[in-house]
Amino acid sequence: MRWVIGLVLMMIATVVWAVPRDVTFANIDGGTLSLNQWAGQPVLVVNTASQCGFTGQYEGLQALYDNFKERGLVVLAVPSDDFNQELASGSEVKEFCEIAFGLDLPMADITHVKGGKAHAFYKAVEAETGFVPRWNFNKVLIGPDGKVVGTWGATAKPRSPEILGAIESLLQ
Repeated sequence: MRWVIGLVLMMIATVVWAVPRDVTFANIDGGTLSLNQWAGQPVLVVNTASQCGFTGQYEGLQALYDNFKERGLVVLAVPSDDFNQELASGSEVKEFCEIAFGLDLPMADITHVKGGKAHAFYKAVEAETGFVPRWNFNKVLIGPDGKVVGTWGATAKPRSPEILGAIESLLQ
């Protein structure tokens, strides 16, 4: 009987949750962006803000996208005003990002990333990993299978060895 209980406990411990692929974001260009459209691809999701000390990381995010999009990487910027550093509207954010950084990577409209109003994606990441963005430019890497591969805070640069290594391992 003990071995049955042990086996059941082992099975429970090895259950791995994944972020639901049917999660959608409002697209900054109108319509929606769905994780389903990128099924089988790694997706780096980054909560962003246009008036933050880390806003310069947009350059690194675009470089990641440019370098790896042909191999399947998606970089999704998710502007958020949860830390009171985002412009007033999605159209202002889009214009700022295009002019200042030449951004052409996928971008959600302004979205809540923490607290009771957090988007379903961030609620799922929190439920799976305990990770909640503590500031702007926190990064969540989702593997091709929908599982969270890694999370990084604002100080981790998009092209840091840890992030590049995690991305490279998913693209091989």
